[in-house]
Amino acid sequence: MPTFHTFLRGLLILTLHLHAIPLGTGAAARDDDDTLMPGQAFTVGNKLVSSNGKFALGFFQPSAGNMSKPSSSTSPAGWYLGIWFNKIPLFTPVWVANRERPILGPYLSATQLQISVDGNLLVIVSNNANTTQTQSVVIWSTHIAKANNTATCRAILKNNGNLVIESLENSSNNATAMVWLWQSFDYPTNALLPHAKIGWNKVTGLNRVGISWKSQIDPGLGSFHVGLETNATTRNNVTIRRRIYPYKTYWWWSPDTAGGMKIPALRALLHMNPQTSGLVVPEYVDDSEEEYYMYTSPDESSSTFFSIDTNGQVKMNVWSHANQSWYSIYVQPVDPCSPYATCGPFTVCTGSSDPPCECMESFSRTSPQDWDLGDRTGGCSRNTPLDCSANTGGSSSTDVFHPIASVTLPYGPQTQSSLDTMTRSECQRACLSNCSCTAYSYQDTKCSVWHGKLFGVNRDDGIEISSEDSIYIRLAAGDFSSLTRGMTRKPLPIGAITAASVIGSGVLLIVILMISRKKRFKYWCGVSSPAPTSQASVGVAVFSYADLGRATRNFSEKLGAGGFGSVYKGVISGLSTVAVKRLDGVRQGEKQFRAEVSALGLIQHINLVKLVGFCCQGDKRLLVYEHMCNGSLDSHLFQRNDAAAVLDWSTRHHIAIGVARGLSYLHQSCRECIIHCDIKPENILLDESFVPKIADFGLASVVGRDFSRVLTTFKGTMGYLAPEWLSGVPITSKVDVYSFGMVLMEIISGRRNASVVSNTTSMDHVSYFPVRAMGQLHEGDVQSLVDPNLLGDFSLEEAERVCKVACWCIQDNESDRPTMGEVVRVLEGLQDLDIPPMPRLLAALTECSSVAAM
Repeated sequence: MPTFHTFLRGLLILTLHLHAIPLGTGAAARDDDDTLMPGQAFTVGNKLVSSNGKFALGFFQPSAGNMSKPSSSTSPAGWYLGIWFNKIPLFTPVWVANRERPILGPYLSATQLQISVDGNLLVIVSNNANTTQTQSVVIWSTHIAKANNTATCRAILKNNGNLVIESLENSSNNATAMVWLWQSFDYPTNALLPHAKIGWNKVTGLNRVGISWKSQIDPGLGSFHVGLETNATTRNNVTIRRRIYPYKTYWWWSPDTAGGMKIPALRALLHMNPQTSGLVVPEYVDDSEEEYYMYTSPDESSSTFFSIDTNGQVKMNVWSHANQSWYSIYVQPVDPCSPYATCGPFTVCTGSSDPPCECMESFSRTSPQDWDLGDRTGGCSRNTPLDCSANTGGSSSTDVFHPIASVTLPYGPQTQSSLDTMTRSECQRACLSNCSCTAYSYQDTKCSVWHGKLFGVNRDDGIEISSEDSIYIRLAAGDFSSLTRGMTRKPLPIGAITAASVIGSGVLLIVILMISRKKRFKYWCGVSSPAPTSQASVGVAVFSYADLGRATRNFSEKLGAGGFGSVYKGVISGLSTVAVKRLDGVRQGEKQFRAEVSALGLIQHINLVKLVGFCCQGDKRLLVYEHMCNGSLDSHLFQRNDAAAVLDWSTRHHIAIGVARGLSYLHQSCRECIIHCDIKPENILLDESFVPKIADFGLASVVGRDFSRVLTTFKGTMGYLAPEWLSGVPITSKVDVYSFGMVLMEIISGRRNASVVSNTTSMDHVSYFPVRAMGQLHEGDVQSLVDPNLLGDFSLEEAERVCKVACWCIQDNESDRPTMGEVVRVLEGLQDLDIPPMPRLLAALTECSSVAAM
């Protein structure tokens, strides 16, 4: 690592011809003032404090966890100019100037912050090599053009934590005014304070992005950044991406592609959450000069900031005076393993563990010190080099392979070199023949090999259904022998031997039972199966791709399409008409395939669509369902034409009860609780008698009965999402209850909850039906809410009951919502409900509508 003297010499060559700045002997900066004037000396130990006392600017030295105030003692660690919360006992920097140029302790006494003769703010270190003239090296500068009136330049720390340089300048009419020449909010680091912007200036091209720290004690440029996309196709997307190899965007959000959920709706969601109400008000601006996101905090007494941490997660942090600590009320992405390569190479990431990263077997941490400080991007390194004799004229490599099961396969540009129709032995030899090959996987005669470092191996920890595979890691023979010796040296306790005997007997019994049924599941994946002749006799059947191609006439009659694939009509010998869903995309298709088979393969209910069978052949993933001849509920509620019949009230009421029964079964009657996560009219299918069937379990999460919550990534459909999705906390089955409430609203009205109802002054007016429904319910006027196409032909008592249930289901707090079992009893008239209170979300939306109409 270059010494500081080397660093000084290099900087002198580049900067001394531009700046020959004597270290002035002007007045020292006054502590606790918010302004630095030209000629004032600001050194280590001085600080500027905003006039409200909330923020401070000064030199600091990071400590592990940022748990102490900056110290004035010297240390081998670097020192930085930064801004932090002044009144909070846990030292928390929110902006750093010289991120990549730390000042070493021996030079602190020669370091100053000054306003230069051209109006720039500079961090300078004196060079005393020439005793006749003291010159200074610029460590950091604001790099602004020369001010017109440098004598009036000053640096001020504002009450919102923004450091600005302003000058008294002449305007076009010869009037004078203070003009901002530079501000720290234009150069965010890893934190975003209220009023700071993420976005770009269309005139100057300045793009404001947040970049994570390298570690807890190194504020240098880290691995991840959050910013606004500026290209034509994804221009307003906020993205979080990895800024060093492997480069990848792993999270994004855009109001234009969020199914109609714009910034006002987001404000309403934040307002109704007691954790964020009054703390966060988001804004999105797109005009001729700028495009950016920002947020304000109406509660000036609160302390909040958004941050992107060293692991690539964005968090909203709020200071708790009661606990004297920071806590996160919002985290995205929820899964700490989602950020690309967050654990570095040759690691396995498990989202439910803390910390989530661990080395693969026979690998060790490349830098244990960095891991302890939160920087795991260096990953792990081999304990023993591989044997490359096969590539240097030797007979063959002695390396062996060690399996890691139930993980996602690695990624990266060097990741896969697909070799089809090979045996497992040939796949192993293909990897051993190249010393750069570090792993392989083998599935359904398909061999995939990886060269170089392995990134993104994530373990399924049972929290969420996900794609699972086995990867075989290449190890030196000595390391593999150590692994096997370690496993054989431990003597088995008597209890374990007894348990093994019992388990062995049980397994033998299971095998005997399975042999009698082997025809049913003989061809689980990749092997063709004859078309079944009787659906009832075989349960869930296994089909070959050729079978389903013939059944669908080569996928010629398309019934519909969704985010995961397309659905085709088919007829299989001996069966009624079926719907065949062909999943698209290897990764996502596999995930949805496993989710649907896991959720539907072992359950049956009259209000759940029946899974007839599936195909798992090579990379082909198809699901076969019973065919619903009346399509989906949305087509009857929202897509009617003049010839289509209107669903009568009795049918709507029975559909509502049927869907409630199906959800109640999923939540409370299955061996495992199944959360559907995407209840909406499009996923409610109707048979020939208009009996409803819940479909599309591709986003479902299975929760063991020992757990009440599930940690899962943000999913579902905007307009039906429960508010708790926003905070990134583990969810419960109450998210389905909320979605069901929104569906009930649409069953009552016969239209989308958010519909464009008029156009005034070139602006569409959007009416949010749940707001109206809650108001009319409180006024005792439910009759006006019912679909006018029914021409008054409905049961007012049932309509009031359905409306009450819907309004209880969409309560802000999940604990206030009923269970689906209670919903069934109320809809059937066996239990009564009081009129629910107005949810804060709806109240906020009402306020937004009132303001927009003004």
